[in-house]
Amino acid sequence: SSKAASLHWTGERAVSVLLLGLLPAAYLCPGPAVDYSLAAALTLHGHWGLGQVITDYVHGDMPNKVANVGLYVLSGLTFAGLCHFNYQDVGICKAVAMLWSL
Repeated sequence: SSKAASLHWTGERAVSVLLLGLLPAAYLCPGPAVDYSLAAALTLHGHWGLGQVITDYVHGDMPNKVANVGLYVLSGLTFAGLCHFNYQDVGICKAVAMLWSL
């Protein structure tokens, strides 16, 4: 429905604005809260973006279902991997800072 599409569009814009705020926050006050917020926001942003690619380029009922299942698996693994990285390793903020210091 058009209301659901409007809410989805609003959600996409909210996540994009959230990412714009999280990037300076990651630099200015890195920590677990920012790391996990980045993990969630980046995963959701990527999930929605790849979902649009599937909508635009995958045609047919069965290929569309397979692509969407693959997208959910990929998104779940991405979020789990980022959370694992935040918990077991240095975290996203510190890792980016380490890359910039090279």
